[in-house]
Amino acid sequence: MNLTLSTREVGARTVVAVGGEIDVYTAPKLRDTITELVAGGTYHLVIDMQDVEFLDSTGLGVLVGGLKKVRAHDGSLELVCNADRLLKIFKITGLAKVFVIHETADAALA
Repeated sequence: MNLTLSTREVGARTVVAVGGEIDVYTAPKLRDTITELVAGGTYHLVIDMQDVEFLDSTGLGVLVGGLKKVRAHDGSLELVCNADRLLKIFKITGLAKVFVIHETADAALA
């Protein structure tokens, strides 16, 4: 399974829509996208994971790393995720307390 990524600007935030699987093979693509956005001066990100089918520990590491990158610039990284199987991963790992997680992109951008 491939990873699809697209970005769009919405006001002061950049939405990164992610689809497919975020695993050891595809996670570097997401990491590189986040790194390029931060290097380009984008510090407020919304990672839209509504089309993500699978997430492993490598993917979680990329999200945590992205959060650290934007926080170094007083930025934010929020998630859009409404799939129970993914939300369970965030809860089990304790990351549900670290990330702001929204059910919809509209809620994240409100």
